[in-house]
Amino acid sequence: MSAARLAAPPSDDEKALIGLGFRPQRPRRMGLFGNFALSFSAISVLSGPMTLLGLALATGGPASVTWSWVFVGLMALATGAALAEVTSARPTSGALYSMASTLGGPRWGHYTGWFNLIGLAGALAAAPYGVAVILGGWLNLVFGFTPTPGKTFIIFALVLLLLALLNMFGARLVSIVNSVSVGWHVLGAAVIVVALTIVPGHHQSAGFVFGEFTNGTSRGSPLSVGLLGLLLAQHTLSGYDASAHLSEETAHAQIAAPRGILYSILVSWITGFVLVIGLLFAIPDYSGTVNITTGAPPAQVFTDALGQSAAAAMLLVVIAQLFCAYACLVSASRMIFAFSGDGALPYAGAWRTVSLRTGTPLNAIWLAVACASLIALPSLWSTAAYAAIATINVLGIVPAYAIPIYLRLRAGGSFEPGPWHLGRWSKPIGWIAVGWAAFVTILLCLPGASPNRLGPFNYASVALTMVLTVAWGTWHRNHHTITPEYGTPEASERLTRDIV
Repeated sequence: MSAARLAAPPSDDEKALIGLGFRPQRPRRMGLFGNFALSFSAISVLSGPMTLLGLALATGGPASVTWSWVFVGLMALATGAALAEVTSARPTSGALYSMASTLGGPRWGHYTGWFNLIGLAGALAAAPYGVAVILGGWLNLVFGFTPTPGKTFIIFALVLLLLALLNMFGARLVSIVNSVSVGWHVLGAAVIVVALTIVPGHHQSAGFVFGEFTNGTSRGSPLSVGLLGLLLAQHTLSGYDASAHLSEETAHAQIAAPRGILYSILVSWITGFVLVIGLLFAIPDYSGTVNITTGAPPAQVFTDALGQSAAAAMLLVVIAQLFCAYACLVSASRMIFAFSGDGALPYAGAWRTVSLRTGTPLNAIWLAVACASLIALPSLWSTAAYAAIATINVLGIVPAYAIPIYLRLRAGGSFEPGPWHLGRWSKPIGWIAVGWAAFVTILLCLPGASPNRLGPFNYASVALTMVLTVAWGTWHRNHHTITPEYGTPEASERLTRDIV
């Protein structure tokens, strides 16, 4: 921080941050729209519904897709509202990790950080893999390319390499890409829905979209099958914690960041619902869409409904997932950089290397890319690869959301809410969010099919066990050496004395 900045009286935002024991270091150049925009891009309604559509249709059918989106959207709003309340009281860039540390202590923060990290790694694997699947479908339409697991993985690796190189150029490019992403998502979704509404001569009935249930698995229970359909919506409607991560760069963060969380969920929920039912109404051949060999069911829907040339154009619109993947790498690399500060990662010092020219954590970027590649590696032999990758994302990020909410509930009357709060609805909404997180975590650890075989094996439960083991090991190895410089009452007193 410059001397001039230190000499200036601290703003209300800076006073709030100092009161939490954190030193203001970033200029607050972002407003409510910018804060909302990044979370909206991270959610990316053009990602999950497109890449998981085939799985959802095969397991539960159109009705499962439709009603799962409605129900999960409500749960996401409850979780987002509870998280927004904690964000208003703890508006720091450490977000989930920082909230858990200040509300529950370093151990809670440590485990929350690891959950957040595996969630981000899963997202970073899922988004580029989704790009690879859609790009394979586009190449098939235009050039007759035949996607195979090996070819799809090569495309995935090339996409990751491109993202890593772009991430090395610094924060200015991040801002430009995010601005383009918002327009692309909004206009792209509108173009797809309008085209699928106007062009096809025939549409499915409302009974098909809202009432057609299909058990495409070996599970006997319709309820069990229907629950599998939750993955599409749950995987998509996440990532809104980006608004919390941007708190220290947002003006009036105690109000703007919570609103950014809620607005991003609400707009994504509505936009995604219109997009999902638009796709379902436009399906001319249900069996052909589910059994498509290219692995990209939207390509089949677009081709049957719009023709091959228009389908190719629509798939290029869906490549907006690339923006989501770019944002995931930004978040994952910054999380690795920040988390290494407490020695929570092996060889922590290596991941805090920063480029003198761009200020980007170069080693953290490449570690994030390596982790994403390992998570996606089973796609070479597993037919359920993308579902497993998406599940890893959900299994990491959902507990990371729930822990700060639970700690806020546990604090009871000692918790001091910020200017944005839920009032008397805080406890019921908070417990709904925590209960939903526990339910989803258990559900997604279950086998994807029965009996379990190598193909549909749910690798997410293995990944979750490994992460918990590593988190436990690193905590017991390093916790005695951790002496937080910020985020403590002592730090607040020191900063108040030095700055205010």
